[in-house]
Amino acid sequence: MLRDPSAKYRSFPTIDLPNRQWPSRVLKKAPIWLSTDLRDGNQALANPMNGEKKRRLFDLLVSIGLKEIEVGFPSAGATEFDFIRSLIEQGAVPEDVTLQVLTQARQDLITKSFDSLEGINRAIIHVYNAISPAWRRIVFGMERAEVKKLAISGVTMLRDEAEKRPNTDWRFEYSPETFSTAELDFSLEVCEAVLDVLQPTPEKPLIFNLPATVEAAMPNIYADQVEWFCRNISRRDSIIISVHPHNDRGTGIAAAEMALLAGADRVEGCLFGNGERTGNVDLVTLALNLYTQSINPEIDLSDIDKVIKTVEYCTELPVSPRHPYAGDLVFTAFSGSHQDAIRKGFAKRSEKEDKNSNQNIWEVPYLPIDPADLGRSYEAVIRVNSQSGKGGVAWVIEQDQGLKMPRRLQVDFSRQVQILADSSSKELDSSDIWQAFVKYYHLDNKGHFQLLSFNVGQDKNGYSVIGKVKAGDEICEVQGRGNGLISSIIDALSGIRNINLNVIDYQEHAISHGNRAQAAAYIECSIFEGKTVFGVGVDEDIATASVRAVLSAVNRAYDADYSA
Repeated sequence: MLRDPSAKYRSFPTIDLPNRQWPSRVLKKAPIWLSTDLRDGNQALANPMNGEKKRRLFDLLVSIGLKEIEVGFPSAGATEFDFIRSLIEQGAVPEDVTLQVLTQARQDLITKSFDSLEGINRAIIHVYNAISPAWRRIVFGMERAEVKKLAISGVTMLRDEAEKRPNTDWRFEYSPETFSTAELDFSLEVCEAVLDVLQPTPEKPLIFNLPATVEAAMPNIYADQVEWFCRNISRRDSIIISVHPHNDRGTGIAAAEMALLAGADRVEGCLFGNGERTGNVDLVTLALNLYTQSINPEIDLSDIDKVIKTVEYCTELPVSPRHPYAGDLVFTAFSGSHQDAIRKGFAKRSEKEDKNSNQNIWEVPYLPIDPADLGRSYEAVIRVNSQSGKGGVAWVIEQDQGLKMPRRLQVDFSRQVQILADSSSKELDSSDIWQAFVKYYHLDNKGHFQLLSFNVGQDKNGYSVIGKVKAGDEICEVQGRGNGLISSIIDALSGIRNINLNVIDYQEHAISHGNRAQAAAYIECSIFEGKTVFGVGVDEDIATASVRAVLSAVNRAYDADYSA
């Protein structure tokens, strides 16, 4: 790289636009969408789609609600032409969907494009020519007047060819290709000449597409260009302003959103941003950006995984795991602080639902959209590795097993998960975590002390417990009394190996997870010299769960050699 980039590159000039309006505007509705997946996106593929894949992708685009679809470049070859014909002949185009095709400004190519659409009720023919200085000078060797003449010639051929075919409602789109790097006054001059030829009306408007063929400036510059054009073009009520941002600078999404603020009516792009070089603007991200701002995008992405699988199959391009909204990991937190915030956000939502609150606004830290709205489960929202904390571990156990661990118990167990994650150097799945939980707190009744049987009695003096516990190879009969169930259990077990428990905290709750009603009991006990142990018990009977929790704590004390 150069120490002085100015020796080789020029900064893009700003636009003289006094009192620009777009920065203070707010988007209130979705634009007209045009999918270019089957044309622009297909041209960018190392292995272009065959007819079967194009049809599968077309059906997907229709199913999610796209109403304008650029289906191909029919003059490019037989595959393109035949695919378009098959859509029409097989009746695959719904009444409310408009097909669009692209053509260069040559009579033979334009005629073939019209031929491909024979028999369709309504269609858009899209013609273009590049107008910017670099293309004029380097690619075509033309002056301004010649480029303008080419545009006039192209749209004149469109008009004349359409007049020969009166049974179709023909609409036209003209693109001053390379608009974003062209002089604004020349773009306006060419488009005014096109207007003079096609004479659009409010009932039958002309589409002017203003492409950022190569993204060469910050997105605010593109917005200024679009607003300038909207202010200065004549017959604005008879024009649909469309934008076609590319993503060379990585700001295609921002450019499209700002262009809409600047007055654009329509956006052209591909699902997940496929396209030449760094891609076309990403329609999925744009649509869901609107959705999170309370605007109906009029694209149905409620089964986003189906959309991903279809696009990946048809294009042979993977959707990145960090792709906005769609990636496998975009709703997943590994970091402990993130996990804790997300878990608390879901807990707060549950509280509101329990109280029949009308405050249903989505507000969960780190999640700008509810994964459920896209057909995603909450199972993978929090995943555990060596970066995770107590909140992540608690979330996984609560989601999978229904256990709502007290905070100090979370801290206790998360240390064990951290050790396990560090030793394995990999992500831990829910079964890894649950197996560790069962083993650590002896939920399987396989610790040194195992419960064999017990009976609880109650009279005016309190509770009594009689039972049998296996301690190693020895079977011990135990009995105890207390004012409450827990105190009587502790009294019964306290003589075992001289482990004396003092209860610090006890909690219990019903478990809603699974088909059978169960109860969970949690106990925190001090031993001596500030040593603390935790116990967990789960059973269909709350008394049994409580006994198991106390025995779990005894086992933890024994494991840690906390006996006096």
